[in-house]
Amino acid sequence: MSDTAAPLKERVGRYGVWSVGLRSEDPARRGEIGEAAAELEELGFGAAWLGGNSTAHHAVPLLESTSKLTVGTSIQSVWQLDAEACAAGYAEVEAAHPGRFVLGLGVSHAKRVDQYHRPYSAMVDYLDALDAAQVPPNRRVLAALGPKMLRLSGDRAAGAIPYLVTPEHTARAREILGEGPLLAPEFKVVMERDADRARTTARAYLARYLELPNYTDNFLRLGFSEDDVRGGGSDRLVDAVVAWGEDSRIRDRVEEFRAAGADHVVIQVVDDREVDVLPREDWRRLAAAVLT
Repeated sequence: MSDTAAPLKERVGRYGVWSVGLRSEDPARRGEIGEAAAELEELGFGAAWLGGNSTAHHAVPLLESTSKLTVGTSIQSVWQLDAEACAAGYAEVEAAHPGRFVLGLGVSHAKRVDQYHRPYSAMVDYLDALDAAQVPPNRRVLAALGPKMLRLSGDRAAGAIPYLVTPEHTARAREILGEGPLLAPEFKVVMERDADRARTTARAYLARYLELPNYTDNFLRLGFSEDDVRGGGSDRLVDAVVAWGEDSRIRDRVEEFRAAGADHVVIQVVDDREVDVLPREDWRRLAAAVLT
């Protein structure tokens, strides 16, 4: 069986990276992004997930520079492109790079989308339209947090790519999905050994997400309190959703997701640099710590 014909679980491998810096509208960054993707493939990561509100065309520089790396959107908002345009973009990339692009879809957040309404129904309608346009269910995944969207990701897609979650969420998600669908949680790491500096960096990054009810409601379902989700997050919350410390400790935290039922862990490096500065040295450290 060729790599592109293999099930998605096999093609993405155990570990991938998430980076908004790998998504760019700037043609001048195309070479840099392609070079970084080639190194990720060489290091042994199975997939690269494009952060931000990404689309199929953002995957092209990475696919053109690699031979087997899977590239996925994480996520494309269903409010961003209508399903017809989404299907056309998928078809174009699929024709050029068969089997290597994964369409990661999500419903975004009410605070960020003017037309936001009935998000679950909107996703169902979008998937119906993709079915009609012959975008295969096994080539799309959903950014699912709550039980209903998780069940949908198993029924109507290849699986789920939950963002900003804990191993406890992964265990619950695996129970809902069963063994078949892909479960690929995102997990943040700060490559810093000092606790105060690591938590300060993490808290500054988390603050934007803790303004969004989709995430805070999920944390409350997991047993965190209202106090935990205020002010950029309590130490308890920060330490639950961000790994920091010695490389061996970061590796152990990543493996907690695997032990909880994740098929593929999507690792995001968090630092205080501009988003278009790719953390390539940190990716090399992660590869040495996690992939070996």
